[in-house]
Amino acid sequence: MEAAFRAHPLWAGSSEEELESAGEGLEKYVMTKLFTRVFASIPEDVKADEQLYEKMALIQQFVRPENLDIKPTFQNETSWLLAQKELQKINMYKAPRDKLVCILNCCKVINNLLLNASLAANEDHPGADEFLPVLIYVTIKANPPQLHSNLSYIQRFRRQTRLVAEAAYFFTNMLSVESFISNIDAKALSMDEVEFERNMESAQALLSGLSQSTDNSYSQMDQHLGHVPSAEPVEAKSAPNSRKQQRAATRPQSPLESSQPKSRNEGFDGKDHLSLDKPPSISDLENKGAAELLKEEEVNQLFRDFPYLYSQAGDLTVGDVEDLLSNYKQLVFRYVCLAKGMGVSPPSLSSSNTHNEQTQVAIDSEEIKETDPNDETRKDISSTDADKSIEGLLLGL
Repeated sequence: MEAAFRAHPLWAGSSEEELESAGEGLEKYVMTKLFTRVFASIPEDVKADEQLYEKMALIQQFVRPENLDIKPTFQNETSWLLAQKELQKINMYKAPRDKLVCILNCCKVINNLLLNASLAANEDHPGADEFLPVLIYVTIKANPPQLHSNLSYIQRFRRQTRLVAEAAYFFTNMLSVESFISNIDAKALSMDEVEFERNMESAQALLSGLSQSTDNSYSQMDQHLGHVPSAEPVEAKSAPNSRKQQRAATRPQSPLESSQPKSRNEGFDGKDHLSLDKPPSISDLENKGAAELLKEEEVNQLFRDFPYLYSQAGDLTVGDVEDLLSNYKQLVFRYVCLAKGMGVSPPSLSSSNTHNEQTQVAIDSEEIKETDPNDETRKDISSTDADKSIEGLLLGL
């Protein structure tokens, strides 16, 4: 392909950088057009994706850094979330180069975290023996969908002349990670066989329970939004309270509500009833939910369930607008319904926007450009822009 560019009269006298950009642009254009036909188009790849995803979903419930022999010096799970974020972007792009950049960014974050930790502890610079276990752990926790198909896609369609040096090294490590996870067992995690099987069974039961609980919650919420349940005849003065209680009964119970015993025969008046059934405010629910999200498994679930949550404006495409608008309308409708059902006024949109804008300004002041897989004019695949929040990690400070 490069030889054809060089031989064509239209490219006579072009610089190496221009020829490089032309080659990258052609690869991206062709593969974007063919993506739906060639990505995960083989049944074996689809099956491998499902098996790998399910296995990582189970293992991530109980695996710890110690199981992969990661030294305490290098354990920094909070910072590893940055690497997970980079890896989970892989399904946002279609070109082989763009997907490869996501892997490289993930590996660079890990590599520089290890380097900084070794310098702080006055230890020798980390090598492959320290890097690979952390990459395995980060991949398990990130659990990007269709990982096998993504790696196969890069292998098949990325120009081999560009899959060299640092890119080849990190990509080879990711292939090793896939192989390790696919064949993971008790011995690989330094566990007893009985303990490993027990953990896998517990994780399976946990995921099954969460899935069933989520389905039930959505079913109850849909029923509540779809129709207003009929009220039993009561005195006129107690009718407003009765409707509030019916709405509260049809919505999914919060942990605070479920911890309080309730009866259908409870009176509709009296100080004890008012003090017992007074619903928490929206702020209380938000604060409690935020505390739950700080748990590691909840953060990882966010990455999988809400792909736009950690996206930057530059990551979005025109095709995402319709989906985002629909999600926004549903979110606002349900949020207002919740506020009305609790008898409180929802925060005004203008004040929320003002607060978000102030927050975004503060965040933007600490950010610079992140590696952009869509930048076709870069000569080196690894020399793309960096997100300021991980600037030190990608630059190897």
